[in-house]
Amino acid sequence: MVAETEREQAAQTLVLGGFADLMKPDSPWVIGGFPGWEFREPNAVAVVQNGRLRVAAVPLTRQNNAVQILDNAKHMYFSRETFRVPEGGAVSWELEISARKINGVPNDFYDGFVSFNILDFTTGLAVDFFVSNECFASVYARLPFPGSPVPEGDGQRYFAMFKEQPLPKGPLQPHAYRIEYDQGASELRFYVEDQLVNHEVNVPRMESFICALGLMTEKDMVDGKSISCHGQGLIGEWSPVTIRLQPG
Repeated sequence: MVAETEREQAAQTLVLGGFADLMKPDSPWVIGGFPGWEFREPNAVAVVQNGRLRVAAVPLTRQNNAVQILDNAKHMYFSRETFRVPEGGAVSWELEISARKINGVPNDFYDGFVSFNILDFTTGLAVDFFVSNECFASVYARLPFPGSPVPEGDGQRYFAMFKEQPLPKGPLQPHAYRIEYDQGASELRFYVEDQLVNHEVNVPRMESFICALGLMTEKDMVDGKSISCHGQGLIGEWSPVTIRLQPG
């Protein structure tokens, strides 16, 4: 009982927000991207009200004809800080997201969506929620991020598992999203409105992470050219992210 109490006392809760400081040099958030390429829509409009961030990019215009990952993310903010996962412990991330796609292809989820991303560039691990007008997807992936080392071993080096489901409260409404990662058990759990919607096991080890907020598409290039932008737009809104770190 004493040991359990000590563990509870050692647990840490962080709130990653500070959206009102987005324009300041010491903002908790920076424009995302990789060397030579920014995830920045030139005409995106950012509004902060009641502690929440709302970003509109109508229409989407940013395209990359060389690298699929760079083409997918149109406008994205990365957390300035990289967080460590407690050794053998657990992490959870929780926030509210609402999304609206404008002039998009009907019934084509990957034509445009709003994202919350947990990214470990040291391993290529990406754990996300994607949200569009009627649906959401939980995402579990290991990706060839520019600059990330190639995974070792004989297993599946790269993968992306998307699980699409309808929004429980209907379209254009804010929903509560939570992801839990247990390093010791090598498991991930995804929750929407406190309901378990996905459970992954044998998850590659995550050592550290940043958080990201984005406006994205996920359309494969055709004949070496991007086809991701055709006049559609996105509006996303995010609450601050509550991060809970539990030691092992």
